[in-house]
Amino acid sequence: MPAPGAPVQLLPRTLTAQTPDPVGAIRIALEAYEGPAPRSAIIAVATRVDAPAIRLTNAHWVVDAEAIGTALKLERVTLVNDYTPVAASVTVLDEAKGDLAPIGTFPPARPGARVVLGPGTGLGAGALVPVEDRLAILATEAGHMEFGPTNDEETAIWPHLERVGGRISGEVVLSGPGLFRIAKALAAHRCVDCPFTIPNDVLAAAREGDELAMDSLTHFARFLGRFAGDLALTFESSGGVFIAGGIAPRMVDILQAGDFRNAFDRKAPHDAWARKVPVYAIVNPEPALQGLAAIVSSLQRFVFQSQGWQAT
Repeated sequence: MPAPGAPVQLLPRTLTAQTPDPVGAIRIALEAYEGPAPRSAIIAVATRVDAPAIRLTNAHWVVDAEAIGTALKLERVTLVNDYTPVAASVTVLDEAKGDLAPIGTFPPARPGARVVLGPGTGLGAGALVPVEDRLAILATEAGHMEFGPTNDEETAIWPHLERVGGRISGEVVLSGPGLFRIAKALAAHRCVDCPFTIPNDVLAAAREGDELAMDSLTHFARFLGRFAGDLALTFESSGGVFIAGGIAPRMVDILQAGDFRNAFDRKAPHDAWARKVPVYAIVNPEPALQGLAAIVSSLQRFVFQSQGWQAT
């Protein structure tokens, strides 16, 4: 953004496969930018941020803060987990402006921690926790926690689910590839062919009334509700739970149909507490960019883990 408080200016997207490193992608993006040359950068990366040079989990890039800063003649480069800005975004996103879609019915939000999670290429998760007059952002790898069946129907399909690294984690089922795995497992359990080849096929077929696709999305919604409810308990998130990622905005009506919220609320002995937790799907198309803008505009408001480089 050109200055604190200025509107976010969206630049062209570049696929990781198009350039060998992030420097090339940044240069492509800046070709469409006509303002003053940037002096610093804050970059959200989809993996654990524990060093100033990081290899992405689901792509071939190494994001090296010093290499980026030197190549682009910047004063400072800061690296954060990709769910750090998504967590920050919930401070600026507004239901009245169409940024959020409620899931279920619940009383007004109460003060307290807020949780964000999002199924997409993987499953990201984080929390926004008030500490005195500041907000601590906790990036997590919660998507890699073990995930299992809870009823006979789920137990029947579990042997058919593809394992990743020998495990079934939240991300294995709650992601784009996870939706595809659910569909394949249901098809195998029913002894029918799975007609889908990519996750988008499942979403498209569900809109056409395909039974296997619709059942796959129902399972996905139930699993997501259960996982989101567990994170709500973990962080005591009375301030709300926010579902981001690339899949949720495309199935808001399915999330609102009931299976998600029923699974979210089924948290005995804390059912009554869970029913009071607000849950929203984030339908704003760029929550991470909105969150990055919120962070750089009010840097002293947030506390978060980062790595980076600064010119000497």
